[in-house]
Amino acid sequence: MDTKKNIILDLDTGVDDSIALALAAIDPSVNLLGVTATFGNVATDVGSRNALDVLALVGRTDVPVYEGAYHALTQKSFHPHEVSARIHGRNGVGQVSFPRSSREVETEGAIDFIIRSMRSYGGDLTIVTTGPSTNLATVLQREPGLCSWKGKVVVMGGALTVRGNVNHFAEANISQDPEAAKLVFESGLDVTMVGLDVTMRSRLKQSDADQWRSGGKQFGILFADMLEYYIANTLGTKETYIHDPSAVVCALHPEYFAIVPLHLTVETEGVDRGRTIVDHRRLREGNPVTKACVDVDASKVEMSLEKIATFAHS
Repeated sequence: MDTKKNIILDLDTGVDDSIALALAAIDPSVNLLGVTATFGNVATDVGSRNALDVLALVGRTDVPVYEGAYHALTQKSFHPHEVSARIHGRNGVGQVSFPRSSREVETEGAIDFIIRSMRSYGGDLTIVTTGPSTNLATVLQREPGLCSWKGKVVVMGGALTVRGNVNHFAEANISQDPEAAKLVFESGLDVTMVGLDVTMRSRLKQSDADQWRSGGKQFGILFADMLEYYIANTLGTKETYIHDPSAVVCALHPEYFAIVPLHLTVETEGVDRGRTIVDHRRLREGNPVTKACVDVDASKVEMSLEKIATFAHS
């Protein structure tokens, strides 16, 4: 019996997205069906190229990459923020030059691929998003009947019990397209929010980069260079938060997290725009299908990322 977990990763492939992608791609328990690219840390076409190159670097050129949304639902264009360029590098991968994959993006678009996969795999599919929720929101706009889909969605985004990282309230991925996140949270899908509440409790360290590099392989050396750039431009210490990889870990090991069922939504107006909150209109309703991670065994998340070090030495 095949016990692999079917996963689609929806990425705006910056540094931590790249680490999340590598983690899923090398895990033998994961059947990585494909990567869908979106905007956020970088433009969509840059992110799709980064995803292809990361997959080639870990020997997974069999995994297809599809291009999705180029901008938010209510916008007509997108330009990466300067803070994103500083944190992730203008190329999205810490100004490191990865060897170019021989594979190109698929001619089929991300939205069509996600719809096809949701229908084909039904409840045996998990979609993990580590960027704006625009691709999944567009799927639901195009095919409203998929709001009754029985698979799972794991969203890296939001901040429920802590302050945001864009302003006092908003987290970066949600703030890039609040309307999309609101649509997804209120859709009826089984959504788990892996927000700053838990992602800031786990850390990658300079010692991890040193360990990756010490294997002497191209993958480990380049990923170490990328992580060092990220560390230097986030906390400015010898460690950084484990944002996007935490969503992959949660999809595979929800038992590592304290997860609370809540009716989640997103503010889309005023000074609170982009803030993830509990929907006050539904406080008296039972059985919420959206959930928020509020605590985590950080040591187990950090231990999960040791698979990257093992791969770098294999």
